[in-house]
Amino acid sequence: MNLYLRDFFIHLKLERGLSKNTIDSYNFDLKHFQEFSDQNKTLIEKATTDTILSYLLFLEELNLSKPSIARHVSSLRTFYKFLILENVVENNPTELLSTRKVERKLPDTLTETEVDLILKQPQTTTEIGLRDKAMLEMIYACGLRISELLNFQQQDLFFNEELIRVKGKGSKERLVPIGETAVYWIKLYQNQVRLVWKKPEKSLDFLFLNTKGTKLSRMGFLKILRAYVENAKIEKRVTPHTFRHSFATHLLEGGADLRAVQEMLGHTDISTTQIYTHLDRELLKEIHRTFHPRGR
Repeated sequence: MNLYLRDFFIHLKLERGLSKNTIDSYNFDLKHFQEFSDQNKTLIEKATTDTILSYLLFLEELNLSKPSIARHVSSLRTFYKFLILENVVENNPTELLSTRKVERKLPDTLTETEVDLILKQPQTTTEIGLRDKAMLEMIYACGLRISELLNFQQQDLFFNEELIRVKGKGSKERLVPIGETAVYWIKLYQNQVRLVWKKPEKSLDFLFLNTKGTKLSRMGFLKILRAYVENAKIEKRVTPHTFRHSFATHLLEGGADLRAVQEMLGHTDISTTQIYTHLDRELLKEIHRTFHPRGR
């Protein structure tokens, strides 16, 4: 199986262009299937639907959550699709498995008031505060992943068009609108802070730098965000992804088209974006309860 896995990971990297983090997730999931196969002396070429059902029981015995088990099955399904392409197997034993309905945990979101509270925390009279303000405005205004924010380069800013070019998962690029407020703070940061901090041999073209002139680290941003959330006295668990969820939620609540939000988030599959529509439905139900004569 090790040889098949090696070829599979090469396929994911070179042919599908997936990121290291995504490939590591596949590796983590499939190691469990390898462990199961070794314990049961099962050849992957001979696996059947019954084999996969036994594997599900194995995963449940590991006390994995339902979403985690669903992800493991999804990884296995992708692996077997690859084996079919390579003529290793003729059938995918996961295809006949009826998809288990997984309770998807709805993402945490911030209200518009809570977002405003956090965005007001940086002291923009200081260089660090000005950089932090620009970062927070941008991640919320454009619905960016943390990796997209920290790896963002100045050459991908198109202020005249009020657009930015984002390099997302699998090296896929997308254009995302950016509002006037975020543009204002980014320009201010560039002119008053980045020009002072930059070191050509270290800074390259990365937009957001630390005081040493190098690209801001993931841990550095997490510490910054945590401090501002505490200062704003927000009791929810807030991560960089919370801003992305809030971006999508606030757009849909404002009447944005789901396909447009999908494009801005960089989701390949519309079903990934549809998790946010629960908020639309809740809003509609509240309107119905409030205004319909038989709403209550």
